[in-house]
Amino acid sequence: MVRDDKRQFAKQHIVEEWVGKVYTFLCIALLIVTIFSMVYFVASRGASTFISDKINLWSFLSGLDWRPEGEPPLFGALPFIFGSFSTSILAAIFAAPLAICASLFMTEISPKIGRKWLQPVIELLAGIPSVVYGFVGLTIIVPFFRDVFPGQGLGILAGSIVLAIMILPTITTIATDALAALPGGLKEGSYALGATRWQTIWRTVLPTTLPSLMTGVVLGISRAFGEALAVQMVIGNAPHIPSSLFESASTLTSAITLSMGNTVTGSTHNDALWSLALILMAMTFIFVFIVRWLERRAKV
Repeated sequence: MVRDDKRQFAKQHIVEEWVGKVYTFLCIALLIVTIFSMVYFVASRGASTFISDKINLWSFLSGLDWRPEGEPPLFGALPFIFGSFSTSILAAIFAAPLAICASLFMTEISPKIGRKWLQPVIELLAGIPSVVYGFVGLTIIVPFFRDVFPGQGLGILAGSIVLAIMILPTITTIATDALAALPGGLKEGSYALGATRWQTIWRTVLPTTLPSLMTGVVLGISRAFGEALAVQMVIGNAPHIPSSLFESASTLTSAITLSMGNTVTGSTHNDALWSLALILMAMTFIFVFIVRWLERRAKV
């Protein structure tokens, strides 16, 4: 009787294991098929601009004029590429020092106060919808720039500040995890040699966790690069390369969201917008590869 129970239990265990393996394999297969389908769909639609519509790739990437309805129509994507990169990089420049200092405060200087008060506030920022950020930027940041600086207040700087606030939780969370995972013996050894807390942070903690901190910064840039609505509300959406941070500009995401619904599927204008989406997706993949490379460096 006992042997029969053991055999039945073993059979049930084998069946459950196989069911779990099959379910996991199906989920992974579905995920892979979904990813490759999305990549193929965007790539095929984006490449049709250069294959079917006979638009020169270099002219598309380096052109300064975007006039889809002109005679002849012009599709120069460089202003959108410049706008996306400038706003994302400036946002990271603004947000990275604040995020790293906040993470140092929560892990090295005052963990109790930081974990109890600062971390919940920063995590709260991650749950706010992007339209709220855009509306706050439109009603506070843009009027402030309009009153203090020349111009209408709309421009790259306004978009960068809004994006900096949006990516602050991402960089802070990753930096905090990296600093918290640092071995305690490393800091204790620095203190044992007579170093102060600030010397330990500057010469030991930050150099050791630099690859992980840079991972957070790159992920923040990737997050800012793909943002659409918040930037669209404060950047001005003018398809040209601005000569000042206070002049209107546009980004890849803004150009796509503003024009995609007003184009005919299969038209040259529609295909050009899919090409912008292809550039956006390619840059996202590049950011992911950079993050993976930094993670491998952090493990060495």
